[in-house]
Amino acid sequence: MRVELAEVTLEVEDSGGLGPAVLLVHGFPDTHDCWRHQVPALNAAGYRTIAPDLRGFGGSDRPADTAAYAPARSAADLLELLDRLGVGRVHLVGHDWGSGIAQGLAMAAPDRVASLSLLSVGHRGALVDAGWEQRALSWYMLLFQHEGVAEEWLLRDGAAHAREFLAEHPDAGGIVERLSEPGALTAALGVYRAGLPPRALFGPEVPLPPLPGPVLGLWSTGDRFLTERAMTGTEKYVAGSWRYERVEGVGHWLQLEAPERVNASLLRFLADHP
Repeated sequence: MRVELAEVTLEVEDSGGLGPAVLLVHGFPDTHDCWRHQVPALNAAGYRTIAPDLRGFGGSDRPADTAAYAPARSAADLLELLDRLGVGRVHLVGHDWGSGIAQGLAMAAPDRVASLSLLSVGHRGALVDAGWEQRALSWYMLLFQHEGVAEEWLLRDGAAHAREFLAEHPDAGGIVERLSEPGALTAALGVYRAGLPPRALFGPEVPLPPLPGPVLGLWSTGDRFLTERAMTGTEKYVAGSWRYERVEGVGHWLQLEAPERVNASLLRFLADHP
């Protein structure tokens, strides 16, 4: 369904009835479809799932202004979405950029958050603390800042570099096809340009408030983009309980590559924090 908000209209999958609500927030370059293995498992366990396409992605609106993609704007969208759907407190689950946006929502409105599950991406302070190894893995974030240059490079020669970037993504072909539509890649890259400029990685750290617990961190050993330290270091930035679990032998898109293990971790954690 489509839900009209103050600034944008979002495509949203809402399923599972009247149980406790779980808001599933995707990252780059995905849509809500990346949660297709989690939604039925959560619904079967009695949870209502709300899975939107963030602004700039999938079937949701694509504002023209880069500043419109600041993570705080997406976090505000999600709060407004919850209000429109009549949801008070919610379990938050985010992957990749969706993790960062979910953290922003939790910092802004901790009273609305029953629990916070972070897949792949931890607190930004932990990303900075992770040192040179993490900065080396984050080289592409600097490329993505250059509008026009990044788009041309990624889509050149039949999107060869985009396909390499998404090598282990189960949906790589469909994603490349979608990002090749006019304006789609620029909109998707807007979250990097508005939300993670070079100074955020290489400049002095801007203090952020702690995350309200309980928080679960899931990191996969085959992640080509993020070090384990960038997740485990999140514990330092959590006010409340923290749980960390490793998912062995899969890459960055762990919820698609190892859905049974991810689902089991999420369901255990949610059951412990009703």
